[in-house]
Amino acid sequence: RQELLRQVGVDFEVLAVEVREDARPQELPADYVRRLACEKARVGMDELAHRRLAVRPVVGADTCVTVDGEILGKRRDRADGLAMLRRLAGRSHQVLTGVCVVAGAARDQTVEHSAVNVSTVTFGPLSEQEIAAYWASGEPADKAGGYAIQGAFAAHVLAIAGSYSNVVGLPLHETAALLKGAGHRAR
Repeated sequence: RQELLRQVGVDFEVLAVEVREDARPQELPADYVRRLACEKARVGMDELAHRRLAVRPVVGADTCVTVDGEILGKRRDRADGLAMLRRLAGRSHQVLTGVCVVAGAARDQTVEHSAVNVSTVTFGPLSEQEIAAYWASGEPADKAGGYAIQGAFAAHVLAIAGSYSNVVGLPLHETAALLKGAGHRAR
């Protein structure tokens, strides 16, 4: 996400925030990523206010992968990561990213705007050796759906319908529009 923000000329500071990432019962994937993105942005705004820094727009984002309507989170362990890749092999899935911008002159005067982007990604077939080798590379660590499209795994992607930057983890069009609405312009 940092590289994507740099790509469009956004000056930023990373705020490491903690929010619970469990999906709520019956929560739709789009609602899930929007909720988490906004929770992250609100916690970030609180952090800035606590540090008494000049209030700036805060961007929160969250990405998930869905297949057959089920949210695939970050892999829990090796077995889970391999199972995710097997499940995605040779078929299409959706990548959803929620983006939220919180901005305001003071914490009690903030305005919040959000958007969700959905892209469809289709993988080619994957052999057990390819799956195991990819896992062993370390690249899928901490990635929604157990893969990183911007790395070596790109060789297994047959097609993308939608935003490439969304699949990486931050839909740039929506992010730039939200920042512009908050009075912050990218290049």
